[in-house]
Amino acid sequence: MSSFGTVTIGEAARLSGVSARMVRHYEGLGLLPVVARTESGYRQYGDADIHTLRFIKRSRDLGFSMEEIAELVGLWHNRRRASSNVKRIAQKHLHELEQRIADMQSMRNTLAHLVHCCHGDARPDCPILDDLAAA
Repeated sequence: MSSFGTVTIGEAARLSGVSARMVRHYEGLGLLPVVARTESGYRQYGDADIHTLRFIKRSRDLGFSMEEIAELVGLWHNRRRASSNVKRIAQKHLHELEQRIADMQSMRNTLAHLVHCCHGDARPDCPILDDLAAA
């Protein structure tokens, strides 16, 4: 990673692809260490902070929860970590994603069937509404 020196929150946000509001949020959650401040109180972010923000962003892009990300950040910074701990978190998340995908495919199939069965004409009969009312 190239060296950015210290940068403002706006520049850290731009370099990491995370909004300034989310940078503050991640700080508040303890995902970032307390950053240095200028005498006038402006936050100053270094290379490690920007790298951590990118790590968090990538983790969010993959759908990890904030709790999982906190655990992953901790493991990432711990050079004595066991990769089995990281794999356990990723496998659990993968299983949850697969379950959500299966649920969504089931919803899609049900809706596709109902749409196919509905004539979509001037008659009041509608299997879509009948199915929704039967629940």
